[in-house]
Amino acid sequence: MKKLGAALAAFILLLAVGSFAQTSQKGGGDITGPYELVAGWPQNWCGPGYVIGSTSGIWAESPDRVLIFARGCLPELKEPGELVPARNASGYDLSQKDPARHPRWDHIVNFVDRNGRLIESWEQHNKMFRRPHRVLVSPYDPERHYWIVDDGMHAIYKFTRDGKLVQTIGTPGMQGNDESHFARPTDVAFLPDGTFFISDGYINTRVVKFDRTGKYLTSWGMRGNPPNETRPYYMNTVHAIVVDKQRRLYVSDRANHRIQVFDENGKFLDAWSGVPLPYSLLLTDDGFLWSASGQTQKFTKYDLNGRLLEAWGTFGTIPGGFWGVHQFHVDQEMNLYTADVHVGRPQKFRPRPNLPASERGRLITPPIRPVRSVTTSSSN
Repeated sequence: MKKLGAALAAFILLLAVGSFAQTSQKGGGDITGPYELVAGWPQNWCGPGYVIGSTSGIWAESPDRVLIFARGCLPELKEPGELVPARNASGYDLSQKDPARHPRWDHIVNFVDRNGRLIESWEQHNKMFRRPHRVLVSPYDPERHYWIVDDGMHAIYKFTRDGKLVQTIGTPGMQGNDESHFARPTDVAFLPDGTFFISDGYINTRVVKFDRTGKYLTSWGMRGNPPNETRPYYMNTVHAIVVDKQRRLYVSDRANHRIQVFDENGKFLDAWSGVPLPYSLLLTDDGFLWSASGQTQKFTKYDLNGRLLEAWGTFGTIPGGFWGVHQFHVDQEMNLYTADVHVGRPQKFRPRPNLPASERGRLITPPIRPVRSVTTSSSN
């Protein structure tokens, strides 16, 4: 019986290897998972001798309008590393006390088209920012306002589409821990009724809830390092936050390597341990949570019970590699956009052509679908 079992196992293995050999291509290393890199995207808007600085935020409104939030421009490296990064771009921003760590402070809020060509840059607002962190658009807002988080200014700015500032949450340049002050906030998440949540953040380690007008409602969370990291509400670096269609909040407890789940009023529901340094989260319209890891440099896919389903990604400054995906987004054509905070570069990926059905689950699908934008028309 043992010999028969071994022979059967060997036969099954032979079939599997044969099947794989028939369907796989020669060579390859699966560097970019189910995607291929769009080379030369975006075009370098910083000019000769400079490169795009630490890139903290990215948001694809459409394939032809992608918002990129960057920390200025850095001198081009004479001998750039191909695998091991030659410098950490995230160490250069206006929050640094040493002027030598200040980049050239321009091209902070940028918009590019599908070819990576710069189509708009809000140079008039450069002085508002000190340490760009994240950019968002509420899927439930018909006006499609831009929400821009600057943790160095301890503030969140809300802009119209043409760059007019209409609301400021927090007190710019002043940190605190009350209803009107933050201490290095990191992200925003929205409910359909306009209620929103702010993850606050590096210092305060709390979640703050506001009504649709920006009125403070409640907050929860406290700093917790080992051995307290196993207890709910204790967090260390609250770095990202998303909300599902059942109004549950998924909070990146980054330095504790876990995700905590709460209801909309702050009641603890669950905790997923062993999530390696979750830098950024994206909740897809079909009900999966993706995390970009600042430790493994992989994208990881979870169901909403916390079960790990997929993981892929490669460390390095090689094209298609990652070192600190600080935010990522997906457009309607399934293109993936990444903001690399340590290398200092945005990247665009498109699904590999003729992707087998067995590989499609590795694609990051679009987030919760937005409402239709408001249009104006005349009745005359």
